[in-house]
Amino acid sequence: MNLHDYIRDIQDFPKPGIGFKDITPLLISPEATAFCLEKLSNSLQHQKIDKVIGVESRGFFFGILLAQKLNAGFIPVRKPKKLPFDTISASYELEYGTDTLEMHIDAIQPGDKILIHDDVLATGGTAKAVCELVEQLGGEIVQMNFLMELTFLNGRAKIAHMPIYAALTY
Repeated sequence: MNLHDYIRDIQDFPKPGIGFKDITPLLISPEATAFCLEKLSNSLQHQKIDKVIGVESRGFFFGILLAQKLNAGFIPVRKPKKLPFDTISASYELEYGTDTLEMHIDAIQPGDKILIHDDVLATGGTAKAVCELVEQLGGEIVQMNFLMELTFLNGRAKIAHMPIYAALTY
């Protein structure tokens, strides 16, 4: 199966000059979703994972599926003021502005083995911010998974010290 066939390009979204990779066609197809989940989970090569982080919001789709498949807990990392309990935060720059992410302060215990999942590795700002959150709480990042990597934006450079897997590259 060619997963590229299930990614739709949307030009000038969310603002002029940005080419957005729409994963909705992939999510609509149960076969493509199952195939993608297998690719993402097989990349872990029998690593022990205690918790999977899904990054708001498109990282939630496969993040929760990976957590279930790996028999791990799921941690949502969200935009500010979306989580009801005490949080830690990290700010970052992305390809079209700046933002902040938050996580509950009790989501990770020191030594927890963490898989971070997001939909896209672009400039690397989001990924780096999530790494900072995990490290603040004493978690050990086993791998960073992405549905796709936009290699032309060189986001990998910001997290080069981490094991990285992307199911698709552009």
